Amino acid sequence: MKVVTVVGARPQFIKAAVVSHALRDSGIEERIVHTGQHYDRNMSDVFFSELGIPEPHHNLGVGSGSHAIQTASMMTGFEDYLNASELPEWVLVYGDTNSTLAASMVASKMGIKLAHVEAGLRSMNMKMPEEINRIVTDRLSDLLFCPTQTAVDMLTKEGISRGVHLSGDVMLDATRFYAEKASTNAPLSSITQLEAGNYYLATVHRAENTDDPGRLSSIFDALSDLRAPVLLPLHPRTRAKLKGHTLADTIRIIDPISYLSMLTLITSCKKVLTDSGGLQKEAVWLGKSCITLRDETEWVETLENNWNQIVGADKTAILNACAMDPVGRPPAFGDAPSGTASSQIAKVLLDWKT
Repeated sequence: MKVVTVVGARPQFIKAAVVSHALRDSGIEERIVHTGQHYDRNMSDVFFSELGIPEPHHNLGVGSGSHAIQTASMMTGFEDYLNASELPEWVLVYGDTNSTLAASMVASKMGIKLAHVEAGLRSMNMKMPEEINRIVTDRLSDLLFCPTQTAVDMLTKEGISRGVHLSGDVMLDATRFYAEKASTNAPLSSITQLEAGNYYLATVHRAENTDDPGRLSSIFDALSDLRAPVLLPLHPRTRAKLKGHTLADTIRIIDPISYLSMLTLITSCKKVLTDSGGLQKEAVWLGKSCITLRDETEWVETLENNWNQIVGADKTAILNACAMDPVGRPPAFGDAPSGTASSQIAKVLLDWKT
């Protein structure tokens, strides 16, 4: 069996790492196509070597652009790639990016079976481009691998039941596997001189925050008022938007970091403040409370016992959430029904019958 995996952004590289290992162990031939959606080396190439997955067989080299331009370029490039090679039995896509949408539409129009990892997630916010991408991808997919029962239930409500599998969360596979490596290969002292337990970890990159000067100012005003240093691996887009802003000395900006380094920073921080989707889960899985700088979350399981708090960009809400501690142990979610999510995905692909 031949599978073409399409990735383009760093969360997809992490998910693909564990699934790629499982595909190879199952005897499935995989070809990885990188769309080039993330093209900075610290956000792309270094992940492949660090995570131990093969270099992409092909890079579309799309780069940045408007949603329409980027998606159209990916569709054209991916269609050309498929036409120039032996067609696979499956195209495998992850999450909710423009790369996912583009590959899904091309595969469907070419009659190639489509499998979607992280199917069934919904923020219920159609202003998010990611919401549109995942809804369309779920509608087109032959196999839908859901990380949680909540995602399965959402697809049922939308009338999608054929090909739906509760696989568990491949990000949980990755977090468990790579967290052990992080302590050895990416110690805290190699990233920052801040001491473990004495800093907040923050990420801000979503357009709803970076493109709204009011929201961006409110978030950074709150970060400036925290009574501990804030370590901020900064996305290039956010760095550009912050030009002209005066930041407190307690905000320590660093360049984007590798996945192992991020796991180390999560494990060693006081709390996480983020508008990322995946980082919400990783924080809770690693026993750190999370303050989400958005107005909604796809990962409703993280909200249990205040392990994750949705605060938007409101300064007072951010500071109040940072002062509140969660109750009990983090909620357990994302476990595969048996084995690991990645191995279940490989098994279903091998066993699937039209």
